[in-house]
Amino acid sequence: MVDEVDAAGGPDSGALDPGLEADVFARNCQSRDILQNVTSRWGLLALAALNEGELRFSALRRRVDGVSERMLSVTLQTLERDGFVRRSVLQDIPPKVEYSLTDLGRTVAVQLMGLIEFVESRVDEVADARDSYDERRRDS
Repeated sequence: MVDEVDAAGGPDSGALDPGLEADVFARNCQSRDILQNVTSRWGLLALAALNEGELRFSALRRRVDGVSERMLSVTLQTLERDGFVRRSVLQDIPPKVEYSLTDLGRTVAVQLMGLIEFVESRVDEVADARDSYDERRRDS
């Protein structure tokens, strides 16, 4: 893969080349980075929470229980950069920031919600599989 070069002449590791064919199984496929951002623990949960509607940062942080302020901030910046999240500064005093999904974000959130619903409905089966696995490992 040829490195992208920024205006200063250095490698630009964050640039995507829209001319490259996407093949997630290829080592240098750009879709892997996008997939990683969308399916990371906090990325997936932020997109799912925003699928419920616009949220201010503090409300989003409460909804995504367990995420640190810094991690949520980094995650939202990444999702905004990828075009999934829109950040709007409200003209209140003091100013407030609200996050929402873009059209692209809504499209991916619907797909993620299917995965979330599947996983939530199969928690008992996974717990049983884990118990069986752990028991086999203990016995061997």
